[in-house]
Amino acid sequence: MTDPISDFLTRIRNAVKAQHRIVEIPANNLKKEITRVLYEKGYILKYKFEDSENKQGVIKIALKYHPVTKQSAIRELKRVSSPGLRRYAGHDEIPRVLNGLGVAIVTTSKGVMTDKEARQMGVGGEVLCYVS
Repeated sequence: MTDPISDFLTRIRNAVKAQHRIVEIPANNLKKEITRVLYEKGYILKYKFEDSENKQGVIKIALKYHPVTKQSAIRELKRVSSPGLRRYAGHDEIPRVLNGLGVAIVTTSKGVMTDKEARQMGVGGEVLCYVS
């Protein structure tokens, strides 16, 4: 696998389209941090890190749906930076997603955070993905 973050986002995207309740994803530290940000911003219901026979383990994510309309909290996941073309932005150049209604996940020297947090802390970094 050449791009584990893209695989992570694609597994979530496919699970949302198939209206699954839980999705299992092979874990690494960056994926764990992205999962934490998604949980803090209310895009997923809950998550659990489980150890398995391999070194890193598995992330189990419970997806969040509206109780009446059955519509997912995640409408779109878009990968921005890729291994072939990295996208970096300074704190004043970090894009806003849906005019502030969505979230851009940025990896910085201070850790993985949202675009709003990065602007407040005054740090830039690699823009990993957009979530709306």
